[in-house]
Amino acid sequence: MILRNPQGRKTSEIRPYLLKANFTRYAEGSVLIQAGHTHVLCTSSILEEKVPHWIKEKGKGWIAAEYALLPRSTHTRTQREREKMFGRTHEIQRLISRALRNMVRLDQLGERSIMIDCDVLQADGGTRCAAITGGCIALAMALGKLIQLGKVPPTVWIDTVAAVSVGIHHHEILVDLDYQEDSNCEVDMNLVLTGEGKIVELQGAAEKKPFTKTKMDQMYQYAHQAIEEIQKIQLDLLNQLGLSIKK
Repeated sequence: MILRNPQGRKTSEIRPYLLKANFTRYAEGSVLIQAGHTHVLCTSSILEEKVPHWIKEKGKGWIAAEYALLPRSTHTRTQREREKMFGRTHEIQRLISRALRNMVRLDQLGERSIMIDCDVLQADGGTRCAAITGGCIALAMALGKLIQLGKVPPTVWIDTVAAVSVGIHHHEILVDLDYQEDSNCEVDMNLVLTGEGKIVELQGAAEKKPFTKTKMDQMYQYAHQAIEEIQKIQLDLLNQLGLSIKK
């Protein structure tokens, strides 16, 4: 097995992961996720009696996410997006939102929204994947509070979600890419799976040259195995928090 320099990880090995729940005081759910040198703070806020206009009076709730890079989360200062959102940010927010909505039965949430804020404190590749993985826990914490208060049934929470990046770098398949690997890879892909192993999203592109279906299948296999490891870390934390899905 080839090792990745300078960190010495195996090609199929994820970065060290650390998830810290209740990282902030006021949010209904908060998690700091550290995936190697990528650190993302995910918080959840329950917005009572507030849903998008297109689902008002339909008895449904909504899950949405916002994503932002702090100015010095990267090598050079990133400008704050005060007035106009960059296209990359909009794309990432939509991805996170779509992924997290797969955790919830919206028709059982009532006419309320849960907003997941994902703030990147330090970026070293895979920020959107870390936001989904950490956002899952923050959302589960908010759902747990609603369930405990009797505002929603336990069956509102149907699954977890987690994500990881995978790519081809110098003809080798690597999972959980850091910035240096991601910025130089020939193929870049993100995979989002539910806890049951169902595909939520599969994003991939050849950055430098096309790739074969065989390589695609291998990348999927690597990413699937990596997500299974990440899901174990999620479930350990959920168990510590006393949160579990009621089928």
